[in-house]
Amino acid sequence: MSGARPVSRGPASTESGSTGSTSTELSGAGLAVAGLAGAGLAAQIVGLLTRRRQTVAVAESLTGGLLGAAITTVPGASSVFRGGVIAYATDVKAALLGVSAALLAERGAVDPDVAGAMAAGVRERLGAAIGAATTGVAGPDAADGKPPGTVHIAVSAAGGTVVQTLALSGSRDEIRRDTVERSLRLMWSVLWEESP
Repeated sequence: MSGARPVSRGPASTESGSTGSTSTELSGAGLAVAGLAGAGLAAQIVGLLTRRRQTVAVAESLTGGLLGAAITTVPGASSVFRGGVIAYATDVKAALLGVSAALLAERGAVDPDVAGAMAAGVRERLGAAIGAATTGVAGPDAADGKPPGTVHIAVSAAGGTVVQTLALSGSRDEIRRDTVERSLRLMWSVLWEESP
């Protein structure tokens, strides 16, 4: 995908295994989200976006809304959160997010370029300064020929799109929680690079 800046930030981009963080419950969601570190990071992201008068939108596949929930749990998120698209089905990624049908047919939905296109697509279509996306295999079975724990996350901003590939392990819920936490970390990193 043109404009995507694949990035490897030390062990976070290829690290396998659970983060081992303590998980916390989202009010009303009934699912543990990203852990205490993730909840604090979501609050920092909302605070920074608020100060900058910027907005964020998310496109989620394997996380099924958990990333958006992690952000909107923070008081004041309504001033920065534009919305989210849960694009679980491959054709929805093309129809709602503008991911190339040819790319999806050639590589499947679990692909770094697909993650980048999802992030750029949600950013553009929802009119946000920042777009974040998740796609991958939470398990327990393989999908698109990829084993459980294969995850691609992306953040799109004015300076371009950054994609990370993760190899996570654990249960379905652990992989989804870890994906949310890693996505928040990547979002923070991109925001910080844009202007600290």
